Amino acid sequence: MKGLSLQNRSLARGIAILRAFRPGTALLGNGEIAERTGLPRSSISRLTQTLTCNGYLEYCAPQRAYRLGAAVLTLAHAMRMSSPVLRIATPAMQTLARRMRINVGLAARDESEMVYLESVRFDLKSSQRSVIPGQRVPIELTALGRAWLAAAPETERQAVMAHLDLKRRKNRRVLNSQIADAMNSVRRHGYCVAFWQPQVVALAAPLIAQHYPIYVVNVSVTTDEPRDSVVRRLEQPLLELAAHLQRHMEATDL
Repeated sequence: MKGLSLQNRSLARGIAILRAFRPGTALLGNGEIAERTGLPRSSISRLTQTLTCNGYLEYCAPQRAYRLGAAVLTLAHAMRMSSPVLRIATPAMQTLARRMRINVGLAARDESEMVYLESVRFDLKSSQRSVIPGQRVPIELTALGRAWLAAAPETERQAVMAHLDLKRRKNRRVLNSQIADAMNSVRRHGYCVAFWQPQVVALAAPLIAQHYPIYVVNVSVTTDEPRDSVVRRLEQPLLELAAHLQRHMEATDL
């Protein structure tokens, strides 16, 4: 992870403002942005004006607040269309999801969360839990996040874990034990399991290839079946998909 001294301060603050907007947050005023980012209001006023002039924010005069602008969506679209990993992964994910009637996802880390880059939903019982590209899930609770922690370089993992310790102080010991078990599972079996949503069984495996960040692929189902039998049914298809994607990533000419 690069230190703050290597960052452009104004650019980093502008990005922090954009990060303040999350699903369910339609409008944010300068005061709310300051509360969410910890930035001084004087800096926020200047930066929100700049972001508005460049199309990344829109100003709502009646509410004296901002919403995300269209330019943000164009960046997301450009990322998805230009990603060699998604070009490789999406067809294989669709094939597996359709064949086994399960959910298959691909994610990467963003700060202390995992962000879905692709999600294919074929589990007939998954209507209660819609997952789309761009959706975030907690790194500490999910199979996706714990698989990433198992594969991350030591210094990067320690930085994320330190943040998580502050974020969830009450449940720190239990979570750290669960994360350690998941990391051991990845090292021994190539995947880990999590049950953080009711009736949802999720398995995840990290993808490690030179010149790429760490990606994680997962499979999940919503079921009343015994967890052990579900894990046995899904583990081999997951590992085969992960091996397929990793081979193609390693062979891709960036």
